[in-house]
Amino acid sequence: MAQQERARRTRAAIVEAAATEFARRGYAAASVNAILEGSNATKGAMYFHFQSKEDLARAVLVAALERYTAITEKWQGSTLHPFEVIRGIIDDIALGFQTDVIVRAEFRLIVEPEFYSEVKTGSGRAWGLAGHELARQAQEMGDLKPEFDPDKFTRVLSASLAGQRFMADLVSDSTELRALFQESLEVLLYAMATPQWLDTWQRVGWPPLALVATKSASDLPV
Repeated sequence: MAQQERARRTRAAIVEAAATEFARRGYAAASVNAILEGSNATKGAMYFHFQSKEDLARAVLVAALERYTAITEKWQGSTLHPFEVIRGIIDDIALGFQTDVIVRAEFRLIVEPEFYSEVKTGSGRAWGLAGHELARQAQEMGDLKPEFDPDKFTRVLSASLAGQRFMADLVSDSTELRALFQESLEVLLYAMATPQWLDTWQRVGWPPLALVATKSASDLPV
């Protein structure tokens, strides 16, 4: 058991070091030697767990999917309005970008040609399915305008969040990513939510996230 635990910790350290390198340099420029140095693992230990740099990248993508899955599962069963749950989910995702190198690395990796398919099958799909279901619930409650549907709502929101994340890096905007993500959601709601829902929301505002955030998704094993 002790040997298995050491192997698990070694693997986790290698994945964390790989994520740090991928987040900093991207996939093509990432250095296996830098990953080894960052993990304090031997080359033999690394190749015991991973046969190639691509295997390392895919392990990071799997770890990121676990993060996103944990975030969406955290909000399952919430009694908040679906739009408020969406706000909570995207706030957790933004926080992940700020605090979790695995999440940052995944964003760098999915723009590489080798990993384009992960956009449809990886963490984006996990968040997209949750967002779509919540938009469907809002539609059933009569809070989404009839000319819009859950597909369009989720597609536009996902594209806006990705754009906010990308532009934040390009322009070094000092605005916190969590505020930018909330901005994207609010602009979309002004366009797609019903006047009745907007009137209530403008009067009472968003509920404090601290009251409903009960656990973190940042501590998952890799």
